[in-house]
Amino acid sequence: MADTRHECEFLLIRYVPDPVRNEFVHVGVIVREVSGPVAAVKFTSDWRRVRCLDPEADTGMLEGLESELRRRFREEPQGNLMHVLEDSFSNSVQVTRAKAYLAESVEAGVEELMRLYVEPQKREKVSRLSGRASIQLMMRTEFERAGVWDLLRKKISAAEYTRAGDPLRIDLGYRTAFDGNVPGGLVRMFQAVSLETLSGAGSGAEMAKVLAFSEAGLRAGVERVERVSLELTAVVEPLRQGTGNRDQGSEELDSERVEAYRFAVETMEEHRIRVLTTSDLGRVAETARLELRV
Repeated sequence: MADTRHECEFLLIRYVPDPVRNEFVHVGVIVREVSGPVAAVKFTSDWRRVRCLDPEADTGMLEGLESELRRRFREEPQGNLMHVLEDSFSNSVQVTRAKAYLAESVEAGVEELMRLYVEPQKREKVSRLSGRASIQLMMRTEFERAGVWDLLRKKISAAEYTRAGDPLRIDLGYRTAFDGNVPGGLVRMFQAVSLETLSGAGSGAEMAKVLAFSEAGLRAGVERVERVSLELTAVVEPLRQGTGNRDQGSEELDSERVEAYRFAVETMEEHRIRVLTTSDLGRVAETARLELRV
């Protein structure tokens, strides 16, 4: 069979918190056809390596950069690649020199290079993800599948709507287009709330109470700033109860876990927070696609 691979070139995107020390971690890949304007970019969705290098890293900025590059490539398909990159990158983000590469397609090349250079242990890492990180990854996967990830706001600062100093950040959100049923549209926000751990500092119950406490201020702020209503959604894991033979102690522990799970869910619902599980994300993403008219 004839070789149908395309002549491409690729560049690696590096996060470099301190250019003097020249320590870096690869965070993304750009691939483009040599003979055409087709280009694709993808960043990692697992920022743990970045945070190991720089605990203060602004991952929201990096996610925003990915969306900005995709937008520029769509709007300037014939534009100078390096000019686009120079306009978009900050001092802490660098790009390697272009290297030749044969790929079945630009998209396939991106996935292969991500495995080789950016996420060499991706399968192991995904299996280890738990808690909020696992829910956030599932959220991103479904919104990307629906083609709306780049249209969403990420890491939304609650201080924009409440008061200066509010540390809460909401994972994702968007404003719906005008709809006859919702005059002026609606702001939808989504927060991953893991209920795997339901006691102690940083537990799901604690996060649920923080979100419940913040809801009224967020709602009032959105109505004041955006002049539309807010729908705040918490995305949680489905409740999983133990199975098989269990002694009395494990049954009591399981009962306590169910009660704590229900407490967290009911606390949020009492404060007008919609609670969905990760199994609902496909439907949520499809709704976003329709409302954003992609």
